[in-house]
Formats: sequence, structure tokens, C-alpha cells
Amino acid sequence: MYRLSSDDLIYGYINGIFPMADTDNTLYWYSPDPRAIIPLDTYRPAKSLRPILNKKTFEVRVDSDFEQVMRACALPRSEHDGTWISEEIIEAYVDLHQMGMAHSVEIYLENKLVGGLYGVALGAVFFGESMFYRVPNASKVAFHHLIEILRKQYFELLDTQFINDNVRRFGAIEIPRTEYMKLLKQGLQKKAHFADAVLEPSFRNQPDLG
Repeated sequence: MYRLSSDDLIYGYINGIFPMADTDNTLYWYSPDPRAIIPLDTYRPAKSLRPILNKKTFEVRVDSDFEQVMRACALPRSEHDGTWISEEIIEAYVDLHQMGMAHSVEIYLENKLVGGLYGVALGAVFFGESMFYRVPNASKVAFHHLIEILRKQYFELLDTQFINDNVRRFGAIEIPRTEYMKLLKQGLQKKAHFADAVLEPSFRNQPDLG
């Protein structure tokens, strides 16, 4: 019986496609046209987020509990929602994480995981997959630190797949698939190392953003 593998994921990403599971766990591959990306050079934290960053209450970690971030992202947002992150998908991405190609940015409050996001890094491209929060603003803080990492490590492309209100608030735009594939090819030819990024363990030493 076919099972999604880490090799399948790598092949898919370098060819501009990604998997999602249906409600019955059937796996489908997608290549949207247009494609949503977030330009790394234009992102700015929302004014409403800056006081949250300055409160210095959240702790930020990278890759300390990748699987739990995925499982939190897989939970339905409401009783009427399903999830596209099946157990098969979780297992394949955890394998990819263990290979050093999938990463999570995690937000902790009082040592409890309260928000985060995960995605895949290949070349100088980061493919954002999903995010979650259990307290207000936790996912926004995770995204803010993701951008800091990508800029510091000289990534060139942040793929967010489909446009929606959630990614639009972070500055997502849509581009034709043909243009996306050109940017993807260029980004894959460059080298960037997500795991080499060093974050302060909390906001305590961050400069004032007010």
C-alpha cells in the first residue's frame, strides 16, 4: 500500500506541488495558479503587534517539538471544520524534519506550547505549511520570528500556497504559477541554512519596537 514518504515531499516541493489530505484521508497533490507568496522584503509587523513583542512574555524556540506543532496545526479549528493534515502527512513531515529539511518555530508561555508554525526549507526557499495558536497573538509572534530567521539566513522565497485572509494580513500576494516556478528554480539553486539561525531564548534582549 502506498504511503507518503519524505522523498515524495522533496520531489513535490522542487516541482512546485504539495500534498493535502481530504476528509477521508485520501491524498491529493496541488499546484495553485495563481500561487501565494509573502515578499520577504516588504513584511512589517502590524502596529498592533509591536506592543505584544515589547511585553517580553513569550519564549521562542526553533525545532524543539516539531511533531507537537504539526499535531496542533492538524486539530480542526471548529466542530464544523475538517483537517487536511492526516496521520500519514504527519509521519512523512516528521521524517523530513529528522532529515533537517522541515522546521518549526514555537511559542511558549510559562513553558507551555501556545502557538507556532512549521514548513519546509529547501535551498533558499521556505514553504510555509500551517500555524496555530492557543493564546491570542502567539501565531503572529511565531510568524514574525520566522521572517527574522529567513532574512538573517538570506532566504529568497516564502511560499504560502493559497491566498486567504490569514496570510493576506502578513502581506501575502498572488503571482502567476509560471512566475512562481521561475522564482522557485532560482531559490533552489541558492544555499541557505535555516537550522543555523540563532534566536534569543525570549524577547528579553530584543530592541524596543515602539
